[in-house]
Amino acid sequence: MKNLLRYSVVFFVLTIILLLIIPLPAALVDVAIILNMSLSMMILVITMTIREPLEFSIFPSLLLITTLFRLGINVSTTRNILTNSGSSGQVIKAFGDFVLQGNVVVGFIIFLIIVLMQFIVITKGAERVAEVAARFNLDAMPGKQMAIDADLSSGLIDEQQAKARRAKVQREADFYGAMDGATKIVKGDATMSLITTAVNLIGGSIIGVIQSGDTIGQVLNTYSIATVGDGLVGQIPSLLISTATGMIVTRAVAEGSLNEDVSKQFLAQPNAIMMSGIAVAVLSVIPGMPVIQLLIVAAVLISGGYYMSKKIQSEPSYIAAGAYQEAGRGVEMGGMAPAQQEAAAAKPLTEEEYYKDVNNVYTLLTVEPIEMEFGYSLIPLADESVGGRLISRIVIFRRQYAQDMGFVIPSIRLRDSSGLGTNQYSIKIKGEEVAKGEILMDYYLALEPESPEKEIDGIETIEPAYGIPSRWIRPEDRERAELYGYTVIDPLSVMVTHLTEVVKQHAYELISRQEVVQLVENVKKTAEQLVDEAFPNIITYNLFQRVLTSLLKEGIPIKDLETIIETMMEVIADTGLPVKDTDAIVERIRTALKRTITRMYCEDGSMKVITLDSELERTMAGSLTKGGDGHYLALSPDILQSIIQQTAEQLRKFNGISQSPVILTSQIMRIHFYRLIEQFYPNVRVLSFNEIANNVQIQSIGSLNLQSGPEVANWK
Repeated sequence: MKNLLRYSVVFFVLTIILLLIIPLPAALVDVAIILNMSLSMMILVITMTIREPLEFSIFPSLLLITTLFRLGINVSTTRNILTNSGSSGQVIKAFGDFVLQGNVVVGFIIFLIIVLMQFIVITKGAERVAEVAARFNLDAMPGKQMAIDADLSSGLIDEQQAKARRAKVQREADFYGAMDGATKIVKGDATMSLITTAVNLIGGSIIGVIQSGDTIGQVLNTYSIATVGDGLVGQIPSLLISTATGMIVTRAVAEGSLNEDVSKQFLAQPNAIMMSGIAVAVLSVIPGMPVIQLLIVAAVLISGGYYMSKKIQSEPSYIAAGAYQEAGRGVEMGGMAPAQQEAAAAKPLTEEEYYKDVNNVYTLLTVEPIEMEFGYSLIPLADESVGGRLISRIVIFRRQYAQDMGFVIPSIRLRDSSGLGTNQYSIKIKGEEVAKGEILMDYYLALEPESPEKEIDGIETIEPAYGIPSRWIRPEDRERAELYGYTVIDPLSVMVTHLTEVVKQHAYELISRQEVVQLVENVKKTAEQLVDEAFPNIITYNLFQRVLTSLLKEGIPIKDLETIIETMMEVIADTGLPVKDTDAIVERIRTALKRTITRMYCEDGSMKVITLDSELERTMAGSLTKGGDGHYLALSPDILQSIIQQTAEQLRKFNGISQSPVILTSQIMRIHFYRLIEQFYPNVRVLSFNEIANNVQIQSIGSLNLQSGPEVANWK
């Protein structure tokens, strides 16, 4: 029984194929027609009750199956109509008699109106919406992926949630792509129904005249009933399926089911309902209009709108979940930040009097590891008393980064600055500004897709964290921007994402000697013997700090400190003291951490990489030159220019992929190639074959070759 249920769809499709071959009696044809109608109604109801299209992801395949089922029924009914003197079951006869009502012309006109309504209005509209939705989803994929990465970086989601959201983005793109093709099936089905109807009528009339010898009028009357009935029993389910197709592709910005969204958004506009009622009442003064009916409708609209208006005034939370209240999410305005409040509360001394004490002057010498300064209008984002969430978002990020990388980011000093514009902020590392940005509190940032079909009005800008062309848009334009394929981000998320990306990029600069000692002491709690043996006789804190700095600089987690310490001791045991080649230690540690490295850049057992041509690697190996700080690549300007230009071209292949860009080299050349390109592409990861686990499939999507010929302008 379980196997039968498991393969029920297969058996159903095979049965449909048999309908095309084996003649069915009229009774079984009636059952198939009723089943087709029931299935179409069920699909339409499902599309109206789902909250998002992916809840009904089988719809494109189901659309194909139902269309094939309908075509199979059409073949069976046509065979019966032509072979049984216009008879093909009770359902078709009942539909024909009911619609025709003794008038063949009227019946055909009604049938043609239904067909043309489906073909011209619903099918054509659904086809266009599906095409645009597919294009917008594909264009918006890079922006959505970056938004997911930003949330992951800020600590709002973990790796599993990020992976699930990436999979959802990919499924959405696949779904809308499939729907774009599936709408062509609906269009073809409508065309086929017209052809089938013509065949039934013309072929049946010819057969009736030749075989029965009846008059043309009698034959047309007989076959017209069957033809119209057959057309209707095929077109009504087809119309339902077409409506369901249009329904599911237009659910782009839905927040709930269709019923929920309609009631919520209509009831949130009581003034519009009342104005419509007044307009209907005005129509009653036109001579000849049905006054009573108009006044009844007007009274219902005005009273309903008035009731909803009073309801909203008395209970504002009544529509709190409405779409229009979403526009203000993440933007809070308020008073002074805690730092300002403390300064205002404590003013015992003037500035001059305060610095008369020489000990207070030393406070000016303190350099904060990380500082973030912002203009006056951005203060509410950090002021928790008025709902500011900047501090809580930073706390979440520090926790998540510690869990992922094994390094605790130092405290971030937040302060307001009169030297900045009201909407500006500045990020400093060890007292020096490394990044700067500007946000508009009353706006949303819309990241532009690669090729938007329509542009949205807004203030053009550049997204500060990733350098994506963007626009600042009004809150009321948010839904329209998302419909056009833009990725919309609130101002707080823009600033937090920029801060977290800058901190991650400079994390290796923040690991101080004090932090290294603290990390060692933390390991000592679980591996005391290992730490006592290693520090400080074999591994100095200075060497350990340099190793950890090198790992963090290339984005390698240092969470597994026991493995790092054990590997360092093995390398030192092989080479002896004193240690001169830190790079060799780092490369051995990276090999020992290959499972961690593989997990970071592997998806579904596969890793997409860019490789180096063997001739290029030989040339690079031959150019290694020893200097005061170790070996370095001494390549000609032409070859260097070619490598940088090729790298830029190959990295574009990662735009539509959620995986970070990876270049794969041999272990000997890895560190040298990384230092070659890091100044141009700091976010590109360079791995060696030894750093990838054996169970991972490596997929090369591009290659860098030895090309030293033509000059490339503006390569840097």
